[in-house]
Formats: sequence, structure tokens, C-alpha cells
Amino acid sequence: MAIIIELDVMLAKRKMKVNDLAAAVGITPQNLSVLKSGRAKAIRFSTLEAICDHLSCQPGDILVYQSEDIKQGH
Repeated sequence: MAIIIELDVMLAKRKMKVNDLAAAVGITPQNLSVLKSGRAKAIRFSTLEAICDHLSCQPGDILVYQSEDIKQGH
């Protein structure tokens, strides 16, 4: 996948646990874990907005584009 999820980095910077963020944002810890691990196929803008609002960050702090060529070492 060319989109890298760096939610775990932002959670560590904010010293916050997945369960705490999930409760604050209003989604299940399981769904947040799926997003955090990069297994999510999509994210609602309202969820992304709530995460960014609670973590005081920008979407680009959480979602990073990485070219497939770079991932494969080309």
C-alpha cells in the first residue's frame, strides 16, 4: 500500500493509548487498531477530522504517501 498510517507515532508523541483515543473519537478500539495497523481500506473524513482534532494534528501527520518504487528500493 502506498499510504502509510503513522497513527502510532502520533499517539506516542501525545502519550495516548488507542483505547483512550477511540473513546474520545467515538469509534471502537478494534476499528482504530485496524486503521493504525494499515489494514483499513478507507477512513471517513469525519473520523479523520475527529482524530486530528483530538490529537491537535494535521491529516499529513497521520497519513503519508510513499511511492511503490521507493518501497521496493527503486
